[in-house]
Amino acid sequence: MTAATDRLTWRQWVGFMAMVLGMFMAILDIQIVSASISDIQAGLAASPDEASWVQTSYLIAEIVMIPLSGWLSRLLSTRVLFVASALGFTLFSLACAGASSLSEMVMFRAAQGFIGGAMIPTVFATTFLLFSDEKRTQMSVLIGLTATMAPTIGPTLGGWLTDQYSWHWLFLINVPVGALVAGAVWTCLDIDKPDWSLRGSFDLIGLILMALFLGSLQYVLEEGERWDWFQDETIAWAGAVSAVAAVLFFWRMLVRRDPLVELRAFANANFAFGSLFSFVLGIGLYGSVYLVPLFLGRVRGYDSLQIGETMFVTGAAMFLSAPIAGQLARVMDLRVMLAIGLLLFGGGLWWMAELTVDSAFWELFGPQALRGASMMLIMLPVNQVALGRLPPDALKNASGLYNLMRNLGGAVGLAMINTVATSRLAMHTLHLQEQVTWSRAAATQALGNMTHMLTAAKSGDAHLAALKQVAMMVQRQALTLSYNDVLLLMAGCFFVALPLTLLLAKPAEAATGAH
Repeated sequence: MTAATDRLTWRQWVGFMAMVLGMFMAILDIQIVSASISDIQAGLAASPDEASWVQTSYLIAEIVMIPLSGWLSRLLSTRVLFVASALGFTLFSLACAGASSLSEMVMFRAAQGFIGGAMIPTVFATTFLLFSDEKRTQMSVLIGLTATMAPTIGPTLGGWLTDQYSWHWLFLINVPVGALVAGAVWTCLDIDKPDWSLRGSFDLIGLILMALFLGSLQYVLEEGERWDWFQDETIAWAGAVSAVAAVLFFWRMLVRRDPLVELRAFANANFAFGSLFSFVLGIGLYGSVYLVPLFLGRVRGYDSLQIGETMFVTGAAMFLSAPIAGQLARVMDLRVMLAIGLLLFGGGLWWMAELTVDSAFWELFGPQALRGASMMLIMLPVNQVALGRLPPDALKNASGLYNLMRNLGGAVGLAMINTVATSRLAMHTLHLQEQVTWSRAAATQALGNMTHMLTAAKSGDAHLAALKQVAMMVQRQALTLSYNDVLLLMAGCFFVALPLTLLLAKPAEAATGAH
């Protein structure tokens, strides 16, 4: 294996930067559809609930692949795994663009996420294997910026592509980039050799158990609220399958001599806490990028491009704060830096939880900028905290687990948002409806004014039209209040995680010898 160094050849630099670009693509595609989901829904003749699986199927499949990537990387070598992942991702991106039904789209998106998911942890592990400690901080800034900026700018890029061309280009854009990435990595970067002796130890049963555990869990989280949780037979069965598969999977991984996923990395306290912080970051990162477009679309009535333009603030703030975060990491205790980042990110979510039905670009500017700037104050130190104290031979497996926790946090966060938002929407709607009655003068006066305006505009049955407008106003207010409740809950996750930074050991200087 190549020794960690700061003196890379130009070919190694090209190969490594191509890997970073590939990781960017894989993470970007989780959220690139979020601002354009209504366009995809219309194009595939799907319902709003069904259309959410265009995003969820990708995330579930990616979650299954990420922990498997460590074993595959040792078997095939980093170069072969990454190139195969990039080519498969490109192929199924093309298939997604040509999908003619929702079932085809969900199947192709799952394949795209599963195969492409190997690119993400491979880049994290390569960074720690290829660079010595002096250069690793700078590379961690780059990796952290890429991993967090990709889902943040996903809605912006997706909205622009849909507005300018069509939703098909959300996937077609991957084709030339994926081919370029695969070619550059295959030609320029070869840092380790395959270990074909692992072929005999492939744990098919372990893989099936892991897929059943994670896939069924995500299905329960995603669909539970819509089908009244375990009152529904399918949800109950999925929950039971997930629980049994989880027990068998953890038992199998702990007793096997050469497990498919090395769970013993969690015995390292810093890695365990770092993975927990990564989980919380996933909730905030993917949750906020999912929730804000929902508000802008359902309450403000924005189209894909307008949503993307509003969301761009977070990505711009992340980009501008990255060099500052890199400099702070050189002079500040990473544990203190992480605590500040958690506090500011939670504060940004708390600030945003003051949404009104009139909130637009400038009302969202401050909290979005704060979230973007604080993101790098979390991502950079948590990478070093989680992976910086591990021996080189444990990095590939540990990197997969670490990235799994961030994506799993995103999956749980999305399910939590849908569940809490739905239940709070019902509560707020009921409460507001109780206030809009014939006995309240303000309500009857507002209804009278609307009826008068619609009568003057010769709008058919003006009284009925006015009642519909009042109902829409109640719905928008209830939606806004429910989104504020979710934002407060997400902020609470960061505030609860904050004291755990006191339990971290100071990240050790990474070994710089040959690996």
